[in-house]
Amino acid sequence: MQLNAITLGNHEFEGKNNTYLLESNGTVALIDTGIPRPSIRDELADGLAARNRSFADVDLVVLTHFHIDHAGLAGEVAEAAGGAPVLIHEDDEPMVRHDEDALDAYDDLQERRFEEWGMPADKRTELREFLEDAPDIDAPDEIEPIADGDEIEIGDVSLDVVHSPGHTAGLCSFEFERDGAREAFVGDVILPVYTPNVGGADLRLDGALGHYLETLERIADRDYDRVWPGHRDVIDDPTGRAETIREHHHERTERVVNVLREAAPATAWEVSDALFGSLENIHILHGPGEAFAHLDHLADHDVVERTDEGYRLVDDAPDIDRIVGASSR
Repeated sequence: MQLNAITLGNHEFEGKNNTYLLESNGTVALIDTGIPRPSIRDELADGLAARNRSFADVDLVVLTHFHIDHAGLAGEVAEAAGGAPVLIHEDDEPMVRHDEDALDAYDDLQERRFEEWGMPADKRTELREFLEDAPDIDAPDEIEPIADGDEIEIGDVSLDVVHSPGHTAGLCSFEFERDGAREAFVGDVILPVYTPNVGGADLRLDGALGHYLETLERIADRDYDRVWPGHRDVIDDPTGRAETIREHHHERTERVVNVLREAAPATAWEVSDALFGSLENIHILHGPGEAFAHLDHLADHDVVERTDEGYRLVDDAPDIDRIVGASSR
């Protein structure tokens, strides 16, 4: 088995992107593909060439989730490879396939969320302009939906599909064994520097924070030796990183409760403003989305209630350990 990371540029979001070249017993696979821009395509082609490979050598494309910085070039790579299959979780597959009904439903949901969050009109315009300038995913001709528990055979290597929702509805990790170590490709499940956005990155997922906390617990329970993220460097203590991210959400939940103590009722946008201040570009979506995910989670635990004016506390002294989880350290 040969595993190589290829680092790609990322003009839309923070941090470089990773795509992974996995080869075993004559089979060549790519894990994620990068943003569909000519410069990124060239970087990917150059990265493969440095390892004596080209798009035409790829037998299989495996996607962690549907975002353009991970799935964007899937169609072009697959076509150049003579129609190589593209695998992605069934929940994210319609977004990569450009299913018109799914995309229209997402646009409608986005408008409803902006209204529910109380996003100002000028910020909606700024966000729409940013999103309209982003390139579309190059939709593959052949997509094979996968699900939790499936196995993907790449030569002598078996990737076990672990559904890991939170950042998106269909985000997956792909487990494998190597030299006695337990490893995984994790996309944006956990990242070495940033905490993956929850709530704004995929509006389709109800109870996004609850799902993500379960995913973090699942990562910790699996006790990986290392994981390969979609951005930046390999993570050598995945269990510790998952716990750090959970503690981050514990702290953020406390901050949301404090905001509501001081200024309730408050909309998701107003809570976001208290947490993050002024926002630009994609953060206009991610900021209130993150605030909404926390408010929604608190509502599910009967700590806040939704009103026409916004959210207000109904439990002034909530047990945050119960809601988010107590530290295991």
